Amino acid sequence: MPPAIDDPHNARSRRTRDALLAATREILESDGFDALTMAEVAERAGVSRRAVYLHFRSRTDMVTALFGYVAGREGLAESLSEVWEAADSTEALRAWVRHLVRYHPRLTAMNHALNRVDPQDPDAARHKTTVMTAQMDNCRRIAARLADEGRLASPWTVDTAADMLWSLISTDLFDRILVDRAWPEERVLEHLLVLYESTFVR
Repeated sequence: MPPAIDDPHNARSRRTRDALLAATREILESDGFDALTMAEVAERAGVSRRAVYLHFRSRTDMVTALFGYVAGREGLAESLSEVWEAADSTEALRAWVRHLVRYHPRLTAMNHALNRVDPQDPDAARHKTTVMTAQMDNCRRIAARLADEGRLASPWTVDTAADMLWSLISTDLFDRILVDRAWPEERVLEHLLVLYESTFVR
């Protein structure tokens, strides 16, 4: 088997790789991890199985690449830039809330797929771990900045604040408030800003 193309250098290869990852995401969101096979991805993307293996050696490689693909398509770095460029920790926390309200609902279908997955599926577990690690790193960074500036409210520590911030990145929370209760995003943002600031900021 030829080596996988880890960093495609030509436009056609990049387009094919993006098409494969788009198909991967589509399958996961519509049918779940159990339906994800190399053959199904090839069919959904309209390419040969050989083309899939030129880019990804295995289903594991494909799922591993998915986080970066989704983050790029949904503008994760751009959405987070407001957080990391904030003038102080309180504004960074506010920017984090704006990021969640703006970004998290775009991943609802993907998050539902992850919640339905067989816990014994190693590829799904790896993807969930990648997502969780990235989220926890962001939450710890925010909590640490609040603490460093003397703005972290009692009784929070960096560890407990990071854990709670991470727990609040909940698909269920956004489903309930945006879908079940039909709140507009503007109301969600307004009230989450009050919740976060009154809870975490001294």
